[in-house]
Amino acid sequence: MLRRSLLALIAGGLTSLAFEPVAAAWLVPIGVAGFVLSTRGVPATRAWIPGLVFGIGFYFPLIWWMRAVGSDAWAALAGIEALFYGALGSATAVLARQRLWPLTVAAAWVTMESVRSTWPFSGMPWGRLAFATVDTPVQDALAYVGSTGLGFLLALAGCLLAGAVVETGRTRLVAAGALAAVLGLTVLPTLVPWGFHADREITVAAVQGDVPGNGDDILLDYRQVTRNHVDATIQLGSEVDAGERPRPDFVIWPENSTAVDPFLDAETNAGIRAASQAIDVPLLVGAIVEAGPEHVLNQGIVWEPGVGAGDRYTKWHPVPYGEYIPFRSFFSGNFGRLALISRDMLAGTRTEPLTIAGVKVADAICFDVAYDDGLYAQVSRGAEMLTVQTSNATFIHTDQIDQQFAISRLRAIETGRYVVVAATNGVSGVIAPDGRVLDRAGTRTRDVLEERIGLDTAVTPAVRLGAWPARVFTGVSLISLLAGLLPYRRRRHSPRVDEPDE
Repeated sequence: MLRRSLLALIAGGLTSLAFEPVAAAWLVPIGVAGFVLSTRGVPATRAWIPGLVFGIGFYFPLIWWMRAVGSDAWAALAGIEALFYGALGSATAVLARQRLWPLTVAAAWVTMESVRSTWPFSGMPWGRLAFATVDTPVQDALAYVGSTGLGFLLALAGCLLAGAVVETGRTRLVAAGALAAVLGLTVLPTLVPWGFHADREITVAAVQGDVPGNGDDILLDYRQVTRNHVDATIQLGSEVDAGERPRPDFVIWPENSTAVDPFLDAETNAGIRAASQAIDVPLLVGAIVEAGPEHVLNQGIVWEPGVGAGDRYTKWHPVPYGEYIPFRSFFSGNFGRLALISRDMLAGTRTEPLTIAGVKVADAICFDVAYDDGLYAQVSRGAEMLTVQTSNATFIHTDQIDQQFAISRLRAIETGRYVVVAATNGVSGVIAPDGRVLDRAGTRTRDVLEERIGLDTAVTPAVRLGAWPARVFTGVSLISLLAGLLPYRRRRHSPRVDEPDE
């Protein structure tokens, strides 16, 4: 068990290197293979140990950036996520005794990813295998099978690699041949990538206003943050009026471009109105909006010049213990950093895209981009482009901003849409449907990105499939586990037959 745990720890660490900032995606199948080898062939009652060790080796380095919030928050979140890999270890020990175990173990892997991406509370999708695939030969598969489908193929490749290592004779050859076939199938879409055909084109501007001071505290001088975005937009309007830049069809501000309710705060309201009049096109403003004495909303608000607020999107996935406190009654009074969260942020449910200057826009606010549900819903209902409004200021000195930007690039490929990212001080950028970064602002700078982009209404197979791949893999996993546990229980409880006396 000590050797297995050491193998699991190394495999988990290697898997973490597949993601930003190292981005060595080729390590994904190797990491999965190491996980399988460390858990296969031991009783399910003990296989959770190397599984948990893998989770520790993987998730603690992956979200090292959570230390910007606090070492306790980092340890708690990484520890909870590691438990899922412990459970997967026991499941793998059961499934690996079956004839088609590479298929069932791969299905169990993506089932585990789906569960931990939604539970507990809103879950934590960070670290899904597919999130490491941007800028690799397999990225084009995203438009056809989605993040879940590609995650299954990568997990299957890792399982087959493990089989090629431990099996012998003909079985080893079969595993090696199947591995080659899976890899070939996964890269096949590079020959026939999803085609993007623009129905029309528009010009979009994204404002990155910057955050004062050290740049990692959005609330330190929140009024200056808003003024920065107002001033940058007014300057853009002056350059447009002078003929130095084209007039955009609309302008996007990031999440927390105003940290107070623009409907109640006169100074903030006046600033937004001045900016919208100066550029004379709609603004998509990121704002915190009051929702009664105990709740707030995190919204993207369409602000029309001379008219005011119109269409709104509310963040689907507020961060537990960051934007709201589950079981608040147990944390009454001053309880560390939780005392700073005086009110809970409510989750949005909107499935229709926003309408901005006649364009259907799918919005995602910060961590929303890591979840399939909200974006899939809006794209399937006619969204012609995507935008990500984010305030990564807390993590500006960490690798979190690069990991999130990689996920934004993945969503462009998966949905076949242009993506415009507006961040308070990084990373802002414009991403083409094939994942290429057309423009990117420097971190901790004030900048305005302006780009001509295409709009498309065609829906990729990945979006059409929606949640069905996760449901199918979950069903396969449960049925396979039940089938594996029944004979396992019979063997454990069968009466022992003693040898006859001579």
